[in-house]
Amino acid sequence: MEENNKKWVDFNIDLAQNDQNADTINELIEEVSSVNIACGVHSGNPLSMKQAVENCKFKSKVLGALIGFNESVNDPAALSSEEIEAVVLYQLGAISAFAKAYSLNIEHVRPHGLMYELLNTNKEFALNFANSVKKFNRWFVLYGPDSEVFNQAAQETGMNIAKEFIVENVDSVSALKELIESNKMPDTIHFHTAAENVKSLMESVKEFANARPVNFNNVVSSGWVD
Repeated sequence: MEENNKKWVDFNIDLAQNDQNADTINELIEEVSSVNIACGVHSGNPLSMKQAVENCKFKSKVLGALIGFNESVNDPAALSSEEIEAVVLYQLGAISAFAKAYSLNIEHVRPHGLMYELLNTNKEFALNFANSVKKFNRWFVLYGPDSEVFNQAAQETGMNIAKEFIVENVDSVSALKELIESNKMPDTIHFHTAAENVKSLMESVKEFANARPVNFNNVVSSGWVD
């Protein structure tokens, strides 16, 4: 496809995950417009968080928090609103500290694993999640599924969202192309870095789309970070 006819959309990957291949990640960072950094609970650790922020500082990448549950949490759906808030704020505070140290801002939040699934299906959890993020920074953009539950939670809490399409295999690339050609653009494309062929999948998407961040004009740092 000619360059002028390509669509512009956010290209996004996760960083600081324990099982990632460093060489592959370093190549992918050059191609994406935004990243989500694991915050040390479901994956990652203080050093990997620091290194991820540092690695992106001079590459003009939009930084986001990748937050999840510790594996010791047996039934996340049973967590109280207070427990959900604690899990969310703890991780946002940690990654925002590293961003502040490098004169950067965290601008969005992406849930991981079971947290992502609950945002897709559990209205009560989705509301608690969105309100917890809002308490930290009402201007953060929530990355998540294009689902009725997630959309309603965002609308009721007044939070901005970026509806995500996940690329993890050849079939998903084809589905994405059909979606874009029918003018049903996602806000962000998330490339699953665990896929062995993730680099070739990204190259295939680049045949009909270019990377450009979601619009974050209204983002401000949260009070304690100022």
